[in-house]
Amino acid sequence: MPISLFPNAQVFEAPESGTVVVIGNFDGVHVGHVAVLRRALEISEASGLAPVVLTFNPHPAEVLGHKKLPQLTTLEYKAELIARVSGAISIVAEPFTLELAAKSPGEFARELLVQKLGARHVMVGENFAFGKQRSGNFKILRALGDELGFSAEALTLIGDANGPYSSSRVRQALDLPSLTEATVVLGRPHALSGLVVHGQGRARTLGFPTANLAEVSEALPRYGVFAVLVDQITPTGPKRLGGGVANIGERPTLGAGFSVEAHILDLHQDLYGERLRLHLLERLRDEYKFASFDELKAQIERDLATGRELLALPRQG
Repeated sequence: MPISLFPNAQVFEAPESGTVVVIGNFDGVHVGHVAVLRRALEISEASGLAPVVLTFNPHPAEVLGHKKLPQLTTLEYKAELIARVSGAISIVAEPFTLELAAKSPGEFARELLVQKLGARHVMVGENFAFGKQRSGNFKILRALGDELGFSAEALTLIGDANGPYSSSRVRQALDLPSLTEATVVLGRPHALSGLVVHGQGRARTLGFPTANLAEVSEALPRYGVFAVLVDQITPTGPKRLGGGVANIGERPTLGAGFSVEAHILDLHQDLYGERLRLHLLERLRDEYKFASFDELKAQIERDLATGRELLALPRQG
């Protein structure tokens, strides 16, 4: 199976000069990941090696039957975020299969890192494990590098007073009442993406039509109402549609069940069948079960007014 290169889905061809390969899941492409990428770029510029990120799709835990944590970013958004750091970085998403998992550390290093990727320098996390039954560690990687012609570097993720920046820290922070911690670690707002589908029309009957998202695969925040920025995902990149207010949760007053839905302020456009990305700027409140639809409608009006203030959007009418 060929190696897939995102975002252009090309087959990767290693340059004769060789590469500096950074191995990792890069879920969320958070502040710590960005520091690692910048370190790889420094090595690339000093050595003339082309920078490459090696990640795996699907996640190894999914293939091996282990518990898979909710992802922070889709593969496509991950590639987009890495490209924002530098367009010079190639993103290689190696298909993770049982066959790959069964390879010895030596086979992994020789066939994937050297023969396919042209590695001359390999960067991994401190606890990196690879090969059959995770039998390879950094010491083995470095020894294999001496044999196969690449150097190896173990990286320590940076952090702040609250600890190292990590994907698990973001997931934990999404359960907090405030999004501040998650935003700090990511270096940007957490985002959800999905396909706009027809809902039950309950919000429209209240006078607030929403875009209902299906196929949302990213980690969800604590349920509630959020101020958001909304992008339309297009083949040429994201297109900003504007700001809005999103509800993520069970909609207890309507009894309509779980949804991720957003009312985009001042936008009158048919979005069915489009893919949207919601950037969660701030959590406005918890979900409540109101005594009547009139109470719910009044609260939605207050939520939209608060959203306008946070987004610095003018009032209409």
